[in-house]
Amino acid sequence: MGPIEALDRVAYLMDRGLMSSYKSSAFRRAADTLRSLPADELEDRLTHGTLGTLPGVGASTAAVAQQAAAGQVPDRIRELENATRIPLGAGARLRDLLRGDCHSHSTWSDGRVPVAEMARAAAALGHEYLVVTDHSPRLTVAHGLNPDRLRAQLDEIEALNVELAPFRILTGIEVDIFDDGTLDQEEDLLSRLDLVVASVHADLGMDRAAMTRRMVRAAAHPHVDILGHCTGRKVKGFGTAIKTVRPPSTFDAEIVFAACATYGTAVEINCRPERQDPPPELLDLALEWGCLISIDSDAHSPGHLEFVDLGCDRAVSHGINPERILNTWSADDLRAWASSK
Repeated sequence: MGPIEALDRVAYLMDRGLMSSYKSSAFRRAADTLRSLPADELEDRLTHGTLGTLPGVGASTAAVAQQAAAGQVPDRIRELENATRIPLGAGARLRDLLRGDCHSHSTWSDGRVPVAEMARAAAALGHEYLVVTDHSPRLTVAHGLNPDRLRAQLDEIEALNVELAPFRILTGIEVDIFDDGTLDQEEDLLSRLDLVVASVHADLGMDRAAMTRRMVRAAAHPHVDILGHCTGRKVKGFGTAIKTVRPPSTFDAEIVFAACATYGTAVEINCRPERQDPPPELLDLALEWGCLISIDSDAHSPGHLEFVDLGCDRAVSHGINPERILNTWSADDLRAWASSK
């Protein structure tokens, strides 16, 4: 493992453990600084221990790089590999069946790395494809994709698919659902995308009847393929130790999941540890209605892509048949299904 690879690995592992994004970004910036150096200058600085004088390279990042250059596994990496490892239990067989990830973000919105880096990380985990679903314009805090920026992203993905073949990047968006159930993107652009995830991000506390109408209208939209993190809750911990950080929105789940089943809109198992959405009782209800399921990392960095392991364990614990899970399908089958809706 070289010094640049080691710095990237620290950033990956810190993100996998949902540690400080500020600190993981510092390791990523240090890696970029070293990447920009001529090979002879990097070698000279490693020899003389002067990496720390470079802008963006501090004592911690320099120490990791120096240890890697000396042929050691850096102490920081050894600690993080163990501390951030994501357990995979009964879902191991299902994980082997996953062929892609249907919900991810890049620096086009609030992700931490470019599309190409997300795609390479997904390929390294054994995926055949990654659906890039950056946020729509309403989420200005996430630098959402206005129509012009979305068109530019589509051009970038087209070029990357030539470069990265046979791995495939599928085009998508996580479109925000307005209070009246309409969607935060132009219809003609939604029709061009391979997959559309629709999620509620604002006004989560609206009354039950209004939220139900809002979600049903979105689920019935012909361009919506997946209903994302349906309750919008935030949690901490797992199992019986789980604690609510942000309460779930309230809606008539029978009606919402009936709409999803009727219009062929999949319900997302959002795998992020701080979401774990939907809660167990709502996931069971979605299954009773016959809804399709998508196991999604909602990754905002390469390290987050491993969150699908948690979703696979959840899916197996609820007895979900792999055939009804979208991302066990091939990219071609997934695109054909979405376009048929």
